[in-house]
Amino acid sequence: MTLINNKIWSMSFIFVVISNALVFMIFEMLLPTLPLFVTALGGGASQVGLVTGIFMLSAILIRPFAGLLLTKFDKKLLLVMGIMIIALSTGAYYLSTNISTLLIIRLVHGAGFGLATTYFATLAAEIIPKARRGEGLGYFGVGETIAISIGPMIGIMTLELYDFQRLFLGGMAVLFLAVIMAICVKTANQGKVLQKQENVRLKIVEKRVLFPSLLIFLIGIAAGGIMSFFSLYALEKEFTQVGLFFLLIAAASFAIRLLSGKLFDLYGPSIILIPGSVLSIIGLIMLYVAVNDSMFFIAAILYGFGFGAIFPAIQTWCMNLVEEHEHEDAMASFFNFFDLGIGGGSLVLGLVATVASYQAVYLVATIVFILFLVIYVVYHANKGQSNKYSDEISKLES
Repeated sequence: MTLINNKIWSMSFIFVVISNALVFMIFEMLLPTLPLFVTALGGGASQVGLVTGIFMLSAILIRPFAGLLLTKFDKKLLLVMGIMIIALSTGAYYLSTNISTLLIIRLVHGAGFGLATTYFATLAAEIIPKARRGEGLGYFGVGETIAISIGPMIGIMTLELYDFQRLFLGGMAVLFLAVIMAICVKTANQGKVLQKQENVRLKIVEKRVLFPSLLIFLIGIAAGGIMSFFSLYALEKEFTQVGLFFLLIAAASFAIRLLSGKLFDLYGPSIILIPGSVLSIIGLIMLYVAVNDSMFFIAAILYGFGFGAIFPAIQTWCMNLVEEHEHEDAMASFFNFFDLGIGGGSLVLGLVATVASYQAVYLVATIVFILFLVIYVVYHANKGQSNKYSDEISKLES
């Protein structure tokens, strides 16, 4: 059940967008600073990798339980609990006196993050009118995009001005604000748990969203290369405007989402995924051959357009393939495949960089996007996706 009116920008939707953005901002704030904290505790490179890996593992393992938990608890309550776990874990980092304690806190933090990210997306979809879901989820993702852009900068600046204590406690304070906003959200299904509990079971993968989840897995591999190795590639190429590069990606992602969601609602995935992948391929090729700042900037804009359109389109597609009470299972599969792509991609592309060069990483990322495009075009041709998509949506709305 969704809200009766056709408006996207309700107060509840605004609260969800901002609360989600704050969670991602603090998450990104910790990415460049936690390795420094690990070092301060006496850890080395292997411990830094372990701290990152155990967080991802925890988030992936908890997400399949997201739908099952709804048979016992209200969705909004579970979201608030997830954000609270994130907030308390962020503050607790400062209490770590050794790597073992830090790993335990990181494990708990990952579980909270896995639940919160799943419920954020599905709660937003519940608030947005179904006919405008693609547009609404595109706007929902804008907050994430902005937060991801400024989070690392805030983290580094906080450490330069203050210390780890204020970094972690400040992050916890911001997350408590996210908790308050989540509490203020009102939905049509507030206070309800899933009915027909005998039909609800633990799903490792929601089979109906397996194909789009495989597509987002490929996107994750390429994104992992952009996020993990660009700073080192920039040094190799003597490109110094790393911050501006990521800012241009964020700005392009923001701009394209103002249009791509509306097109998705009208025409389905193909009108987004095919042009989006082409733009990303051109952007990655330019990144591979870049010899001056202008080429880097154009590559960032093209890749930002492509990724910014593709990510919410596949997310919306996954939700539209299942009933509303199964959104959590769809989003668990979506985010887990994306995270596996980022994690596995970072590992494989790291080996590529070691054996070849950082430049070779972006050649492989280009090939991955070409594979994405070929797989989707073949699928579209075989299934007649435009008609199939319309039939699926009509069936779910009836």
